[in-house]
Amino acid sequence: MSIKKNKLLTEVCTLLWPEICPFCGKASRAGTCPECREKLRKLEIQEPRCMQCGRPVRYAEQEYCRDCAETRHFYDQGYSLWLHRKPVNQSIYRFKYQNQRRFAAHYTAELTRAFEGQVRRWRPCLIMPVPLHKKRRRARGYNQAELIAEGLGRAFEIPVDAASLIRKKNTVPQKELDRQGRMQNMKNAFMLADSFLPVRTILLVDDIYTTGSTLDAAAFTLKQRGVQKVYFLTISIGQG
Repeated sequence: MSIKKNKLLTEVCTLLWPEICPFCGKASRAGTCPECREKLRKLEIQEPRCMQCGRPVRYAEQEYCRDCAETRHFYDQGYSLWLHRKPVNQSIYRFKYQNQRRFAAHYTAELTRAFEGQVRRWRPCLIMPVPLHKKRRRARGYNQAELIAEGLGRAFEIPVDAASLIRKKNTVPQKELDRQGRMQNMKNAFMLADSFLPVRTILLVDDIYTTGSTLDAAAFTLKQRGVQKVYFLTISIGQG
């Protein structure tokens, strides 16, 4: 294709599918619009953080949030980029349920910007997305966590394994349950393919961290098969 035709095709695609801000939906060639970028700046989690789940804590001397101080987690450590509030929660909803797969590129870029140094320190051998049950994936057409994991894999040049961790239990959506219900809901939710060969360190990727029940269940399954360290990244986290 000639340069002139390629340029014309690009212009046509831009008219038909204009770039939009993934947080408010307004047309924005820069991706995230200036107004939303300012809102995101206020929602981005800074130190001091919980040393385990990464949730913001009040004092620098406070090592763990109340949840992590009271709960045994099977993952080792993790971080989330933003608090799960408007406009982040609305954006993630559209990403998951309204086929806005293109938002994955924005999330990946922001996660890479914020956590590249930390991921290098963790030195994961593999990146794994938290899987959907096959029925839910078939209905949705894609796994939103897998889209983010693939982007991070390219950014960090780390292999992505989206096949070995399997959701064997078609769980009730976590948002419909209280904390105890979420823990029970995720019990024995995952299994590993027989072909999985354990590696030392794995980075799990998901969209939202609420209580950590999903990530705990996945980490427990991985450690049962010999994985030594399990870390995570998510787009957002609840205040707790």
